[in-house]
Amino acid sequence: MSEASSELTKKLSEAVEKMPAFPKSVQRILELSREINCPPKELVMVIEKDPVMTMKLLRILNSAYYNFPKQITSVNQSVVYLGLNTIKNMALSFAAMGSLPQQNAAGFDVQKYLMHSLTTASIARAVCQKHAHDDTDPADCYIAGLLHDFGKVVFAQFLADEFKQALTRSAEESISLHLAEQQIIGTDHTVVGGMLVEKWQFPKQLIDNIRNHHSDTSASNAVQNCLFVANQISKKMGLGNGGNPVVEELPSALQEYFSEDLDGVIAGLGDISKLTSEAQVFAQVGKEA
Repeated sequence: MSEASSELTKKLSEAVEKMPAFPKSVQRILELSREINCPPKELVMVIEKDPVMTMKLLRILNSAYYNFPKQITSVNQSVVYLGLNTIKNMALSFAAMGSLPQQNAAGFDVQKYLMHSLTTASIARAVCQKHAHDDTDPADCYIAGLLHDFGKVVFAQFLADEFKQALTRSAEESISLHLAEQQIIGTDHTVVGGMLVEKWQFPKQLIDNIRNHHSDTSASNAVQNCLFVANQISKKMGLGNGGNPVVEELPSALQEYFSEDLDGVIAGLGDISKLTSEAQVFAQVGKEA
């Protein structure tokens, strides 16, 4: 490693260390949800010990989006109505939102970024349910979609001037943001994003998926395939804005995997308004105190 790259690595490490820790309660929820025989009551107990998370869950469940016939008054009821995976996704989404800064010197629109991340997460889950060729858990695709661009948040906070230049170059030259980042910063958001989720102690496969979500897809796995497609769909349909104007066509390896091009995958999903409505509700409740 050259001296310049060593200096950059040190700068990135320092930036990642300044990011908030991921809540231990959410880490525990993720651990429990991976256990096949996990009793729901254990998950309920972890959530109930976090009053803010409990309040947000109940607020969403009693919103017009779900429109249940009667009011949900406990976490236990929420698990019964929605299941463990949905509750896990909500908890994870709230935790991710809690790590977002209110403002940044780069002028990066965090609320539009959040909508891009939430819609990418929901679309990745739906694409996995329809297209995965193995037993990949759609919830893993949701997590990858939610966290895939978090490196941009690190850049916006701690390398604001350089990131602002990258955003401008990407827009003016119509090149992918990660390429503009490489030109100006010397690396891109996938690298620092991988460092961040590693700090947050997520599984190695998720770390690799985040590091490689702009890389060659010829040897990728189902989560990475679904993440790549969901990311392009979210951009193409203007669902939020992660700062990258470029929609990439599916590489041949992915056209073979999905047996169709990007427009074909979109058509196969049908009406995705429910997914975007879910993201809007999560975003609204998540940012409330």
